Amino acid sequence: MEKSIVFTLIKTSCGRKKYSELSDKKGLINRIRLFWFILIASIRDLNLPNPDKTKN
Repeated sequence: MEKSIVFTLIKTSCGRKKYSELSDKKGLINRIRLFWFILIASIRDLNLPNPDKTKN
């Protein structure tokens, strides 16, 4: 399964889990909530390193 481009913006595991939950829901209010979540989460995670690109 290919990861979404949104995962480059949302970098925490709990944020990615919440994104998955919100993206499964349908309806206008749920879509607005999803876009609002992406905006706030991407701003909060701006200074965090991307866990997909870090070397262990």
